[in-house]
Amino acid sequence: MVKEISKYKCSECGFTSLTMVGKCPKCGAWGSMEADTPVPVNKKGSVSTVRAAKPIRGLDVEEQPRIPSGIAELDRVLGGGWISGGVTLISGEPGVGKSTLLLQVCAAMAAKGKSVLYISGEESSGQIALRGRRLGLMTNGLDLLCENDLLSALEAAKDYDFVVVDSVQAFRTDDENGWAGSPSQVKQAAQMCVDMAKSSGIPTVLVGHITKSGQIAGPKLLEHQVDVVLLFTGEHDSPNRLLRAEKNRYGSTEELGIFEMTDKGLCAVTDPSKLYWNGNDLGNSGVAIAMPLEGSRSIAAEIQALASMTPFPYPRRTARGIELNRLQLLLAVLERRCGIASRTSDVYLNVAAGLNLKDPAADLAICASLASALRDVPIPPDVCFIGEVGLAGEVRPAARTRMRLKEAERIGFKRAVISRRTPKEEYPMEVIRVASLRELLAIFVSR
Repeated sequence: MVKEISKYKCSECGFTSLTMVGKCPKCGAWGSMEADTPVPVNKKGSVSTVRAAKPIRGLDVEEQPRIPSGIAELDRVLGGGWISGGVTLISGEPGVGKSTLLLQVCAAMAAKGKSVLYISGEESSGQIALRGRRLGLMTNGLDLLCENDLLSALEAAKDYDFVVVDSVQAFRTDDENGWAGSPSQVKQAAQMCVDMAKSSGIPTVLVGHITKSGQIAGPKLLEHQVDVVLLFTGEHDSPNRLLRAEKNRYGSTEELGIFEMTDKGLCAVTDPSKLYWNGNDLGNSGVAIAMPLEGSRSIAAEIQALASMTPFPYPRRTARGIELNRLQLLLAVLERRCGIASRTSDVYLNVAAGLNLKDPAADLAICASLASALRDVPIPPDVCFIGEVGLAGEVRPAARTRMRLKEAERIGFKRAVISRRTPKEEYPMEVIRVASLRELLAIFVSR
């Protein structure tokens, strides 16, 4: 005989409980536990399911064509363009330019003959039209629908080639209780958009809010419902904007799109190296150039370090652009393997222009910058550093070294420091091979 087990699931973190509780034991959210669909269970306690396995080699799968967005940097992050029936969630802080970017995308696609619908639950049609007129985006084929009734809006969307819903937190559905923006309402609104996109094959973009902690507002399940999650970031005092894919079922998540906010809207940055490296040699210590990879391209990143004596027993460590733990680890390697102590100095590290470095091949440049600052010895301006640093102080080779060196040679560098274990071949510029940090410091930071 089959019985049913009732379960309750947290709409914030997905935690499952067999009993109804007011506060989620995992994430601590109040009122987030909702009844889940009962699961049929047999006498032995195992879930009764019928599985029909198929060999993967026997599946007939066709490559889905891409629909260009009209903006090359966005297509780079997406993996080539939109996918029919794909649902993309783009999120960012208020004022970063999400609506501006999507309005430019809609206008570009409409100019190529696509019928586009922009659904707004937060702004009036007059506000959007004023922005479009200011940016020169008044084109045929782009329709606006300012409506809070999501069901009727999605019914109208089925006649279009591309749909934008701005934003998913602004709509309320009658199928769920609560106010617009509550976890249950956001989840249901997103699911309705996903169902519409999948059934009609229309590429759909959802705009999402960001919380104070920098996370996408709404239940975590929202990120699992969609196919692509894009994060649009930028400093308030800088015109630069970065677009990354946090999740992409149709492509890579390693690509980076770089934009600049101007009076004409968002413009793609065609030469990122010039953006993150100014090329000026001020003769100061603590400056070194890395060549990190951002997706399929290499850029020049300027690492700046500053060391100053501290009167306090616990020196300060501050990092912008890299993780603080990574800074502390490399400082420990410099002290233990190279004899460069930093325990009596405050150390500040910054990656110029707000770039966030995750590529381990930037370790060598970071160590060179730190050693230069701690010993107050400038590094020659015509050299860049490419390599990963291990805890033993060894320098490990970086992936795609030739691509990095080609970019370094294009922007004017004459020499590059790489790992001695890098394969020997003809490179476009002079290379200096080192096996350890000690060798590197003996060449550039000795005094």
